[in-house]
Amino acid sequence: MARYAKEHKQVTRQRIIEKAGRRFKQDGIDGSGITTLMADAGLTNGAFYAHFASKDDLVANVVAEELRSQAEGYDTLRPGRQGLEDFVRGYLSPEHRDQPGTGCPSAALLDEIGRCADVTKQAYTEGATAIVEEIAGRLAPADPQSARGRAIGLFTMMVGTLQLSRALADRKFADEVLERGIENAHTFMN
Repeated sequence: MARYAKEHKQVTRQRIIEKAGRRFKQDGIDGSGITTLMADAGLTNGAFYAHFASKDDLVANVVAEELRSQAEGYDTLRPGRQGLEDFVRGYLSPEHRDQPGTGCPSAALLDEIGRCADVTKQAYTEGATAIVEEIAGRLAPADPQSARGRAIGLFTMMVGTLQLSRALADRKFADEVLERGIENAHTFMN
């Protein structure tokens, strides 16, 4: 019985993290209270502290999981630069822009993460490092360290481009920002 309880607790914890990730990206960290987050997971407020020490603890876990999941997504891409090209086009697409709840945590939460507790910043740093390393490995498979600067440039340009496109009320201008972002990405990829 204890094993079932432990597995059930882990499944429940994971459900809270996944639902909170979507909610945070949609409404922001500060705009998402524990009551709403737990309701999204189909649980009561009282169950929260059985899984997390604080909201900061939940945020750090969500950020780590979101970035881990994003980095794992690279495994589904075509090898090398072709896969990186696919990633850039998908990332800087109107579909990604228009669905922040299911998209990149960096583009949705970066401004708030900068104001979060150190544990969240550390989780973000580790996740962002893994993403930069993955990009660098695709830019220069034989020597990813030499491509690190370009990988950082590509990653930051993509995140900023998506954020700007999301902030624009003029749809045509927002689409143009994404198109120019794809063109700019090529400068980092060559």
